Amino acid sequence: MKEQYLTPSAIVRELDKYIIGQHKAKVAVAIALRNRWRRQKLPEDMRDEVAPKNIIMIGPTGVGKTEIARRLAQLAEAPFIKVEASKYTEVGYVGRDVESMVRDLVNTAVHMVKMEMMQKVREKAEQLVEEKILDILLPLPQREAEDVQEKEKIRRSEITREVLREKLRKGELEERLIEIKARDKFTPVIEIFSPLGVEQMGMSFQDLLGEVVPLRSKSKKVPIREARRVLLEEESQKLIDKDKMIEEAIWRVENSGIIFIDEIDKIVTTGGTERADVSREGVQRDLLPIVEGTTVATRYGAVKTDHILFIAAGAFHGSSPADLIPELQGRFPIRVELDRLTESDFERILTEPKNALIKQYQALLKTEGVELVFTPDAVKEIASLAYLVNEQTQDIGARRLHTVMEKLLEEVSFKAPELKGKSFTITAKYVKEKLEDIAQKENLSRYIL
Repeated sequence: MKEQYLTPSAIVRELDKYIIGQHKAKVAVAIALRNRWRRQKLPEDMRDEVAPKNIIMIGPTGVGKTEIARRLAQLAEAPFIKVEASKYTEVGYVGRDVESMVRDLVNTAVHMVKMEMMQKVREKAEQLVEEKILDILLPLPQREAEDVQEKEKIRRSEITREVLREKLRKGELEERLIEIKARDKFTPVIEIFSPLGVEQMGMSFQDLLGEVVPLRSKSKKVPIREARRVLLEEESQKLIDKDKMIEEAIWRVENSGIIFIDEIDKIVTTGGTERADVSREGVQRDLLPIVEGTTVATRYGAVKTDHILFIAAGAFHGSSPADLIPELQGRFPIRVELDRLTESDFERILTEPKNALIKQYQALLKTEGVELVFTPDAVKEIASLAYLVNEQTQDIGARRLHTVMEKLLEEVSFKAPELKGKSFTITAKYVKEKLEDIAQKENLSRYIL
């Protein structure tokens, strides 16, 4: 979808295709995304003043927090990464520094732009690869020859070359072995511990080495099918403008990047004076300048974080967003509570989304020639059972459906190669038989799926 067509209602409709319920959260992220498009339309002097409205999603695990953010980024074709707040530590402790999330986002953006640019030059690259393969199959003699015999030889070679070209295009030579020179992708990894952080210094030194020591090439014999893939990547990379690629990637990060910070409740201080709590508050203080807006040094250049959209999420069981340091609270003005999933939500999750679990299992078994059919009462029974297990044990939301479905279809999946060409129907009775052990309340403690 084009950005101008991403109206809030259109965004919500697209998210509805993958995520059941959670309308409030969808509306909040839809408005946040639309505001970024609106900001681009403002005069330049005002554009810089409009800060993104960062969001905190509050809700138990498995209700769709991460999925909403990920699908939003896909819709906007924006650079996106998911990080866990608990993986970061205060400066001075062992662990990842918070700036590494921005460097990771830049790496993602560079890869995204590179793939897009390579796709644009693909046609030209394919022509160059075809000529390279033909040169290997049948090198042409020098064209400057004046001798009549030599001219005839060139003419015959050109005719043969065109015959080979035709066969190549028809795919008749795919398995023929040819020798190509391919760049060695392996480069030694060097890490240096320094105040700048392991990742940044490691990458900078690696880039410096890349300038001094050229990439090695080695000859290898491969089928034309494989040679085409290797050569296509090399030729595509030669055709793209790397400076423009980096410039575009950094622009996207600064203006449309999305960082999803999960488990933000794990760095909330709980009022104690333990060192762990001090460290948690230190992570919050380290996170603050990134969210407020700062400049982070990356291997591709300096990146400003002022207009990156931050979406934080956490269960907040024993705490609340109000326990975050006040400065950080102020940088997340929008708070959305996600609803706990109901039994009817589970039914819809199993069947409605584009990537619904039942559709996934049907597609997987279809590869074995097995048609898997679920009756409506079977779907109800699966949803009811998953909801019951969540009630009696740990509530892990929709993730419970994955484990229930795996146990339900264990036997069918195991025997699938022997059932080729057959149809297998899952009924409510079959569900009860296969999952009767965990359906009984007294046995639930033995089956924490």
